[in-house]
Parts: sequence; C-alpha cells; structure tokens
Amino acid sequence: GWMMRWAAADNTLVQICGKAATDSAAIVAACAEKGVTALSFADINLNADMIVLATPEMAGMPYVISGLVAAGGLAAALSTADGLLLAIANALSHDIYYKMIDQNAPTSRRLIVSRILLVMVAVLAAYVASTKPSDILSMVSWAFSLAAGGLFPALVLGVWWKRANSTGAVAGMIAGFGITLFYLVMTQYGADFDKATPNMELWWGVKNISSATFGLPVGFAVMIIVSLLTRAPSRDMQDFIEEIRVPRGKQMMEEKIA
Repeated sequence: GWMMRWAAADNTLVQICGKAATDSAAIVAACAEKGVTALSFADINLNADMIVLATPEMAGMPYVISGLVAAGGLAAALSTADGLLLAIANALSHDIYYKMIDQNAPTSRRLIVSRILLVMVAVLAAYVASTKPSDILSMVSWAFSLAAGGLFPALVLGVWWKRANSTGAVAGMIAGFGITLFYLVMTQYGADFDKATPNMELWWGVKNISSATFGLPVGFAVMIIVSLLTRAPSRDMQDFIEEIRVPRGKQMMEEKIA
C-alpha cells in the first residue's frame, strides 16, 4: 500500500515497530523482534513532513494529485526562501562588508559580494536542511524565537527610548540571541555534545520552541544597562528617532491646519 511505497522512498518516513515498513516481511520481523502481537497506533510512526503529500494517496486519489500538492508546497517554500535569502545576503553585504570592511567599495563590487554571499547562505541552509535536525514546524518556531530574542529588544527600545545607542543595541542583540540559542541547543542537542549526560532539562517547563521567553528579557536588560553606561546618542540621532515615531500623515495634516 501507500505506506510501503513511502517507506521504500525513505526509510525514515514510515516506520512500524521501530523499523522501516518497506514490505510485509520487514513489518512482521520488526514486530516479532519487539514481541508485538497486535498493532496499535503507538507502533506506527509517520514522519510529519510527508503527511500532506501522502493524504491524496490515503484517500485513494490518483498519484498525480500528490505531485500537484508537492509542486504547490515547493512553490510556497521557494517564494518564501528567495526573499529571505536576498534579505540575508543584502544585510551582510551592506552592514558587514560595506559599513565595516570597505566603505569605499563601488556599487558593482557590493553587488558581486551580495550575490556571492547569497550563494554561500543558500548552500549552508541546504546543508543544514539535508541533515534533518528536526521537523519543519519546530525549525520554523526556532527561527522565530531566535529572531525575537536577537532583534525585538533593539527594535522596540531603538524607536521608543531616546537613550538607547548603538553599543547597547549590539550588546542586547548578542545577549538575547545567545541566551535563546543556548537554551534551544542544550535542550534539543545537549546529549550530542556529551554522550554521558542527557539533554539539559527545560526551565520551568518552557519548550525550546519558545526559547525567546528567556532571550527577550535578557536582551532588554543588557541593552538598557549598556546604553546607560555608554555615551548617549547625538541630538541629530534623537531627532531622527523622533521623526520615525511621528507618522508623516499626521504631521502633514497639522501643517495644513496651521
């Protein structure tokens, strides 16, 4: 049936009694080895990533429907991935290469660097995805947690607190991102670093998909403390931030009324 076809495609997609359900003989042998005489739902393991693709086959629909579903999923993934890749490559090219390494770089060179970085980031992302570190839902949740822990404090305080400065923002981003990443990695993969010890226990029962719960307060606290201990931003910068706070539509209406 469809379970055996999917198991034959990848032995991690469908498992029964802990073994790939490639054929009836493999299923019988696996269950006999574990002493299972009557199958239960607990003995059947379906990879979450293949459920949507396999649904048409479960319903007895033609196999081509699975192809259409896969094409739709791939198109949705690519439409999101290409935007994220461009954003990451442009940020690295502008904020790291142009601002910190070569401020005199011409536009053509910056464009070339951006494209090279885009390919490098894409290859790195493809490699990480190929290792299948977890299911797609968990990885998306991790990405949002890391973004929240690293960026949210700087975005909020940078706009709504005039005393915030660049040093505090960088320190807050590093601290928030670091704590979030530490909690995520140690609770999920801690045992991989030391086989003798299990994964780190959850703090107050908070799952690692919500690891930003700890990164956010640390990011806010570090940014506030470092900003207060270092030089205040210039008057021009404070005026610029004030301009961001005031919607231009409101400002134009006030000028017309005056």
